[in-house]
Parts: sequence; C-alpha cells; structure tokens
Amino acid sequence: MLYGLLITGYIFICILLVFLILIQKGKGSTGFGGSSQMLFGGSGGQDVFQKTTWVLGALFMIGSLSLSILKTRQSQSLRYTTMPIHRAAPNPETSAPSYPN
Repeated sequence: MLYGLLITGYIFICILLVFLILIQKGKGSTGFGGSSQMLFGGSGGQDVFQKTTWVLGALFMIGSLSLSILKTRQSQSLRYTTMPIHRAAPNPETSAPSYPN
C-alpha cells in the first residue's frame, strides 16, 4: 500500500519535473562559441521556475533512493518468509530411457 502510494507520488514528481524543465527558456547563446554568462545567468538570480526545478530535482533523487531502499528491504524480508516450491520427484520408470538389450 505504502509502496504504491510512493510510486504514484514519484511518477507525479517526474512528470512535473520534465514539464518544468521543458517550459523554461534557455539562457545560453545561439552560437557555437562560448557564452558570456555569469555564474547565475544574465539576470543575476533564479526565478520561481528554477527554484521549483531545484526542489523537484532534490525530491526526485531522494525519492529514487528511498524507493530503492524500500524495495530492497521488502524483497529481503520476503525471501525468508515465502514458501519454497516443492517439485514432485521424477518417476524413475519414466525418467530413465529404456534401451533394448
């Protein structure tokens, strides 16, 4: 139940992060040469879209790490609690080929 809820939230964060990245305008120059940007761009700071992208990027990394840890612990705990599958022993009469003497 919890894992499904976390996966749903993680997918929502991924879609929102992709949308925010695609909606932002580029700061780079159109030429192939080096751009004359400062460290934080020409405007000097970050707007709301960039700050939201940073927050969603952090949530994306934290979410992927926590989901992988949760799934690993879940698979390790189920490894020892599941019932092993018992296969029927093969019938010795039908398993060995009979050769004429």
